[in-house]
Amino acid sequence: MAQKVLIVEDNALNLRLFTDLLRAHKFIVEPLSDGRDVMMKAAAFGPDLIIMDIQLPEVSGLDLIEALRRDGRFAATPILAVTAYAGTGDEERILSAGATGYVSKPISMKPFMEKVAEVLGR
Repeated sequence: MAQKVLIVEDNALNLRLFTDLLRAHKFIVEPLSDGRDVMMKAAAFGPDLIIMDIQLPEVSGLDLIEALRRDGRFAATPILAVTAYAGTGDEERILSAGATGYVSKPISMKPFMEKVAEVLGR
């Protein structure tokens, strides 16, 4: 059975890239551009993986990761964080917030899919 991935990304081009790439690898994908809807969408969709942009306009991806981890339904759901603005200590902060893994943008397709497989335990 195909695994389900919720993608939270405000940049339309990145959202399309992640969506198309994952669908090409036989994942069921739910794209989401507004992080404020993440809890409702995750509850309705039941993702096996959440891909979370850290730099969102209305809410911090770090705050969303922490909120997902506090919610028993998503405490164990793998979360792959993505961001273009990685500075010193950012990866540690992202992982400390509860992300399972981290990828910096711009992404390369093969390493991105390898990281997806890694966080899903494939």
